[in-house]
Amino acid sequence: MEQEVFVPVPAERLRAALADPAQVARAVPGLQQDAGTEPVAGRLKVRVGGHTITYRGALRVSPREDGAYAVEGDATEVRGSGVVKPNLTLWLRETEAGTTLRFEGTASADGRITELPSEAVDSAVTRLLNRFAANLASETAETAETAETAEASQATQAAEAVDAVHADAVDDAVDHGDAGDAGGDSDELDDVDELDDVDESPVPGAVFEAEVSPAGLEDLAGPGEPPAEAAHARRTMIGRSAEEVDHAPPRGRYAPVPAPQTVVPNSTLRWAAPAAALVVASAIVVGRALRRRG
Repeated sequence: MEQEVFVPVPAERLRAALADPAQVARAVPGLQQDAGTEPVAGRLKVRVGGHTITYRGALRVSPREDGAYAVEGDATEVRGSGVVKPNLTLWLRETEAGTTLRFEGTASADGRITELPSEAVDSAVTRLLNRFAANLASETAETAETAETAEASQATQAAEAVDAVHADAVDDAVDHGDAGDAGGDSDELDDVDELDDVDESPVPGAVFEAEVSPAGLEDLAGPGEPPAEAAHARRTMIGRSAEEVDHAPPRGRYAPVPAPQTVVPNSTLRWAAPAAALVVASAIVVGRALRRRG
């Protein structure tokens, strides 16, 4: 049996993947790994024509001195007594665009698979090897991508660490610079203090001995006592609320003058007042006359 499969992956990556049993197990199509078994061991369903046969077994991939790989396996039918033992040699031939995997070898089998047509068996084996090579190439690509991501992450962390060290160095330099500036400022302050020690020029005494007129003193003293109205208004506003002050009517000079009230005399009172006076006068005259007769 011979089969060649091309994959666009460098040979070095494929050799690294074949050296890792976990990647080989993930590359076997349809393998259900059993817990507690070898990395490449478990149950494998093989579809031949219209039939499906389930095998339980193990697969071993080991490098040879000539650069090839020996692929050996041993599997037994789950529902039967049939046994399959593949014995293959895997060659890796590197090309410009990738690598060509060449499978050579034989396999011994008995049981149900021997009852099926040989063309269907060869087609199933070819399909199984093609998928195995494609899965192995995918595993190497994912592994390379993971490694590149890890390297990029490490490079980023290293760059961040360098930036942090650089930032710390810059901060230290700035702190030292600020300390130097503070020292310079203190020196300048000392110079200012020295300037304060300089003798001030004496002020002539004639300036203080000059006579000042009473008018000038009155101007300096400011305005005299406020007017009486202002003082009264101030005394009345003390102790009153702001609302009362706002609504209180102005007093004194600024108090509003009430409008004059016009009184119109009643027409009846015009003749009643003289008549009353006449009656009173008549009563007085009559009273005197009666006193005289008596």
